[in-house]
Amino acid sequence: MMKIIGILGGMSAASTLIYYRELCEMTRAHLGGLHSPELLIRSLDFAAIEALQVQGDWRAARAILDNEAKALERDGADVIVLATNTMHKLASQMMHEVSIPFIHIGEATARAIRAKRL
Repeated sequence: MMKIIGILGGMSAASTLIYYRELCEMTRAHLGGLHSPELLIRSLDFAAIEALQVQGDWRAARAILDNEAKALERDGADVIVLATNTMHKLASQMMHEVSIPFIHIGEATARAIRAKRL
């Protein structure tokens, strides 16, 4: 049985599209045929997040991400990815009250670099 991947996106929509497309392509490559991943996507209004970034109000931004991560867990996600680079600075705080795993872009990148011996 496939795991349900929760994508926390919208920051920006362009990066969320990349995550969606790549997950679909990876699933087809791995399982073949007409398989596609089981996904939940919470897409935020990037204008609101960007305004908080400009104001330096990382506490308010974190509260939004907290609520969205909890919603993904509550809706059935087995794992969460964050489809944005900048907001990863809040990843550990965002997952504080969430019990499902989080795939951090920095950790995943480091594993790939080590695997290729770069």
